Amino acid sequence: MEVKSRHHLRSDAIQRIETDLSESLGIDIEGNSFEHVEFTDSQTELVLVDGQPLITYFGESDSEPFLTVRGANAYPPQQHVVTVDAGAVSFVSDGADVMRPGIADADEEIESGDLVVITEGSHGKALAIGRSRVDGTELLGDSGKVVDSLHHVGDDLYNVTL
Repeated sequence: MEVKSRHHLRSDAIQRIETDLSESLGIDIEGNSFEHVEFTDSQTELVLVDGQPLITYFGESDSEPFLTVRGANAYPPQQHVVTVDAGAVSFVSDGADVMRPGIADADEEIESGDLVVITEGSHGKALAIGRSRVDGTELLGDSGKVVDSLHHVGDDLYNVTL
């Protein structure tokens, strides 16, 4: 991924990101430096926190900021979390969408269309970021695809180096 632009964020933009992430995920991002990065060969936009790719935008550039997988491991979210069982870990880590039978637990406050952090059950590590197709109360069950994978361990966004 080739960098198109990179600039430090103003304090009001940083405050907006911190507020959005606090409200949506129940986390407090701390950092001395926040930089916005755009790429020439991708619509992906990142926010580097102290040089680490911890925040991105899924969708339009004016959409809400959300954690990358690295960000979710650095700042484990308290909300919008879907936990998969051991049998689903390798599939989710490779970018597969999440199926109901692989879900061990899910935040009931999730609404259809929400971004979610997909974690594994034994250590709570983030494996992927996805978009829920259904409400949190409908995530557990016996069949069906319920979370679309958007970003996972080992993809281009995870491996970006700046």
